[in-house]
Amino acid sequence: MEHTAQRKSRFEPSGFVQWRVLTARTIRTMVRKGELLVAILAPLIFTIGFYLPLKFVMSIQGIDYAQFLMPIIVLQAMAFTAISSAQRASTEAMTGLSTRLKTMPVVIGAPLMARMSSAFIRSTVTLTAALLYGYVIGFRFTAGAGQALLFGAMALAISTVLSFGADAIGTLSKSPEATSQALTLPQLILGMASTGFVPESGFPEWIRPFVRNQPISQFSAAMRDMAEGSLSFSVIFPALAWIVGLSLVLIPLALWASLRRRD
Repeated sequence: MEHTAQRKSRFEPSGFVQWRVLTARTIRTMVRKGELLVAILAPLIFTIGFYLPLKFVMSIQGIDYAQFLMPIIVLQAMAFTAISSAQRASTEAMTGLSTRLKTMPVVIGAPLMARMSSAFIRSTVTLTAALLYGYVIGFRFTAGAGQALLFGAMALAISTVLSFGADAIGTLSKSPEATSQALTLPQLILGMASTGFVPESGFPEWIRPFVRNQPISQFSAAMRDMAEGSLSFSVIFPALAWIVGLSLVLIPLALWASLRRRD
């Protein structure tokens, strides 16, 4: 009986092994398709595209624009990681890989967590690149290493939560092109209608309540204060509340979508 159990365990890898193998497969695909290179170049494009045109205007208003802009550059890069996660999930659903994995002795949730792990790695790469570009234009963590770690932790937490939601959308849509288009527009609208690029005073009075309270503005404000060391509960609480609220909705949605069996 012991010999039978050993043979059975040999043919049925643990959930950890399955997660590791699927994660390694996804990372190899990312490297082969140049996704990690895009993760490095994307924040450079954002930095050049937004910093150079607006630097002079903001300097007239007495704003250190490199310091002001860096959070939204990071958030934009995190959003593109989420879009990439949606495309990957959609591709796996479209090609039938997700369905095949459901017919195999794969631990529940292993494919989803493998995709999230690869998304986390991509987020870490693009976050590192974004901060390096930020240092080139003059961004600094004036509050020290502790606040810098909080800044990075919040950015990665936001990216992870968004990746769960994007993965659910990609899994359900089964169309990488449609998924990308559906997610890009809201990201651009929320980004432009936020205090990430310009202060609240730069918007018309009628839209300021929305601009001030929407999640991108709350995330930007909290991360900006983290970098400058002036973080207060009144600033960080709304950002954390948004992260928790989105997690309670998007993570269960991703689990349901990944486990859902199609007729």
